[in-house]
Amino acid sequence: MEFLYLQDDTLNLGFSKRTFQRDLREIRNLFGLDIQYSRAEKGYYLIEEDSSRRNFKRMMEAYDLFQSLNIAQDLKPLILLEQRRPQGTEHLYGLLHAIKGHYRVTFHYQKYWEEEPSVRTVEPQALKEFKERWYVLAKDIKDGKLKTFALDRLDKLEIGTERFEPIPLSRLESLYEHSFGIILPDQGEPEEILLSFDPVQGKYVKSLPLHSSQRVVKSDDKEVQIALTMHITFDFIIELLGMGDRVTVLKPRSLRQRIKAQLEQALEQYG
Repeated sequence: MEFLYLQDDTLNLGFSKRTFQRDLREIRNLFGLDIQYSRAEKGYYLIEEDSSRRNFKRMMEAYDLFQSLNIAQDLKPLILLEQRRPQGTEHLYGLLHAIKGHYRVTFHYQKYWEEEPSVRTVEPQALKEFKERWYVLAKDIKDGKLKTFALDRLDKLEIGTERFEPIPLSRLESLYEHSFGIILPDQGEPEEILLSFDPVQGKYVKSLPLHSSQRVVKSDDKEVQIALTMHITFDFIIELLGMGDRVTVLKPRSLRQRIKAQLEQALEQYG
């Protein structure tokens, strides 16, 4: 406000306490950010949690992208977008409604390796995004296990009237604390992983970490070593294989052997 007054001292920027309280409420509902008053400091402060900070950052990224595309309507030839849209996003609203209201849902689910779809009744707990695909984390009524279902393989979604007791949010967040991707880890403790990258790939990995536990052990003009503490899932192995000869697994030995076996099998396919 002080900056605006310096530009034009005739501005009237006053507003009522009721309007201010409404704005705080709308910020909380829209952005998930809580602003409270501190009697000690005699001012308002932002309460930040890891989850709200991540959500706000993603929302701002989406807003920046929307604004850029909106402004650049006359520059369409200069913006080259992928000619596809994520599939399954039409189910997002219905699933969010079911998650918020704790309603069971039923849908047809088609696995890629099965010829016919199966009918599932689940208790949806949360939505998760990974590599531009959306998934719903839900408890399968058939066996009581938590599973991830890809929205692009989901059809004929029906929201029921039967309600359920949701899993505590703290437990849901901890499920993926030491994981990469959407596959829930098997029982066991996360492992210490040490990876070596060539200098160029190392810069990419440092700018976009593979996992929240990532830490740089070594970085020079010959290599970049990254340490991670996480479960070794199929998603993570596929990610490493996609980097080809730009990454070398230093430890654990079991992961080295799995990557080596996959690369040898791929080599055999080329004779």
